[in-house]
Amino acid sequence: MSATAMTTSADTPETKVSRFQILRLISRDWLALAAVIFLLLVVACAVFGPWLMGDLIDKPNFRARNMAPFSLSQGWTYVLGADTLGRSLLARLVVGAQDTIGIAFFAVFCSVVIGGMLGLIAGYSRGAAGTMIMRGADIVMSFPSLLLALIVLFSLGPSVTNLILVLAITRVPIYLRTTRAEVLEVRERMFVSAAVALGANHTRILFRHIAPIVLPTLVTIGAIDFATVVLAESSLSFLGLGIQAPEFTWGAMVATGRGYLSTAWWIAFWPGLAILLTTLSLNILSSWWRTYADPQQRWRIELARSKKGIPEKRK
Repeated sequence: MSATAMTTSADTPETKVSRFQILRLISRDWLALAAVIFLLLVVACAVFGPWLMGDLIDKPNFRARNMAPFSLSQGWTYVLGADTLGRSLLARLVVGAQDTIGIAFFAVFCSVVIGGMLGLIAGYSRGAAGTMIMRGADIVMSFPSLLLALIVLFSLGPSVTNLILVLAITRVPIYLRTTRAEVLEVRERMFVSAAVALGANHTRILFRHIAPIVLPTLVTIGAIDFATVVLAESSLSFLGLGIQAPEFTWGAMVATGRGYLSTAWWIAFWPGLAILLTTLSLNILSSWWRTYADPQQRWRIELARSKKGIPEKRK
């Protein structure tokens, strides 16, 4: 049996779970369903927000300066109030989702790619290359991630590119170590030995046969780590080392309103609430997915779908 056939033999109809079944399971858990709905709303704001409300984020309205929320005197776009220049907080929240989510997405994507590539090499290599990669990861992990980000951004200057690069570098060791641990176990399997016996080179074995097995784990960890990156970006923007004006994120909006907490608390409250709900939804959904992905714990979700407390039979 070829290595390719052995790796794909596990994808049988019995083990492959339908996407519709996953949606049904989520719909039975109201907490996970609420998290999914909120995250879809955030993604919709990030995609369509600049097109719908892009003209309002920089439009000052001094009559509405520091206007309290839940008032429609200036129109429905001011339902969440206005900032110190009279700009609509609702519009800035919706448009700010694009930079907040976009920076976190690209940072996680870069860290997954870099950490995954280095982890594949470190796990498969039996020479000095793997040792050097792991020592480099140890050096990065020896620094507090926020302190390292502050030093790099203070030295290179705050910008979107530098912010993504710093956030990605500080998260690389997580994916590197996880990938290495997975590869150390996968490389001893029979299909790898079969591929070597058939004359496959190391590059083909690594990226054709081992990488597809490790990738789902990295995607799961990336989804879990997304919330951490959002908080890190918000912290850096709050300290003034993140994205710079005229661009803004939710963290930068909190930094803008911190001087008005006693007189206009809503300027910092709404973006802070958006950060809290986004990270909370990500944590809830990642926790649900961890339970679902674990065959020994999946019965908890399947048990909840039955009104009588008896799991339904799989089709």
